[in-house]
Amino acid sequence: MIVAFPLMIVPLVLYNLAMLGLMGAGGIASLNDVMLTLAMLSSATWTLQLGDFFIVIALIMLFFEILKATRNGSGSLLNHMLSMLVFIAYLVEFLLVKDAATQTFFVLMTIAFIDVIGGFTISIRSAGRDVSIGL
Repeated sequence: MIVAFPLMIVPLVLYNLAMLGLMGAGGIASLNDVMLTLAMLSSATWTLQLGDFFIVIALIMLFFEILKATRNGSGSLLNHMLSMLVFIAYLVEFLLVKDAATQTFFVLMTIAFIDVIGGFTISIRSAGRDVSIGL
């Protein structure tokens, strides 16, 4: 049943932990905390902020969600329903919570929406290919 677990809940939980102050100062200001700084060969400095890190984590989770959507099993329908609930949680939090009204959270919510739409689309397409006509 671990296959049915929606991975897009991970960035949602991480974002909420950051807003509570468990990752830095807390609140929206914690999204600008620098996690990594690298000196590039061009003499420029590249920095990875906490908000950018959440987006990277969400994209990695999206990759694995798309891989899970190619399976046809009993857990895939449950996964799609739970992914829809996670997207609804993103949407409700975006609309009602003051600290969630950021560009980072909007991108995370968009990634969750792409997970829902992509999961349904891939499942429908792969299920159509599994139908055998009995020739």
